[in-house]
Amino acid sequence: MEASEESVLDVYERISQLARSVHGTLNGGVRTPTEVLEEVTEAAVKLLHGVDHAGITLVRRSRPGHRPEHFESAAATGAVPARFDVLQHEQGEGPCFDAIWSHQTVRIVDVASDPRWAQLLAAVRQQTPIRSVLSIQLFADGQELGALNLFSDKAGGFDVETEEQAFNLATHAAIALSSARRGEQFRSALGSRDLIGQAKGMIMERFDVDAIAAFQMLRTLSQEMNVSVLELARRVAFREFPVLRDE
Repeated sequence: MEASEESVLDVYERISQLARSVHGTLNGGVRTPTEVLEEVTEAAVKLLHGVDHAGITLVRRSRPGHRPEHFESAAATGAVPARFDVLQHEQGEGPCFDAIWSHQTVRIVDVASDPRWAQLLAAVRQQTPIRSVLSIQLFADGQELGALNLFSDKAGGFDVETEEQAFNLATHAAIALSSARRGEQFRSALGSRDLIGQAKGMIMERFDVDAIAAFQMLRTLSQEMNVSVLELARRVAFREFPVLRDE
């Protein structure tokens, strides 16, 4: 096997190791969505040939087919990809948006000659060292979508092999991010349940009622005060109601 082939295989193996890591299978740890995104962008710069900067663009919309209501430049490896996202947001268009909304992969070979997004790319040339771009759709759940964005300071900075490796990395990242999101939601649900349980216990002890009556009291108070049951439970648990404070 030639050295170049070994190098390519080594990249894929290291991407696989990263995938196991962000999935938490190497050390049993739990990754947050932010940690997953940071590991992916850092790995892109370290592992992929020609990548000088990396970042992830996230957008959220209220309904399919509508423009994004929330825009975030997440896990950028420095000021350059963050600036690129700012310029995109100002123009309301760009390769990252196209990768997110309509195309799986968008490539700019040379920002000086690409005819698309003329105003954006003019600003990119003036304000950043970026000369070529590769944007790959990261995930799509109907409401929150994202793109892995790779940048090179050289025109034609990405070859076909790099694009294939980047797509492989983005695929692993999408799966890991989805798992991290579900884990975060699960932990949040557990925390909410525990908080409500604590509030119920305090009401049961203070007013000598059973669990059903205590929860009904929480529901009734939440409706009267126009706050969620969870927020009311938090106030009870932290003794923000005078009637529940220690005498």
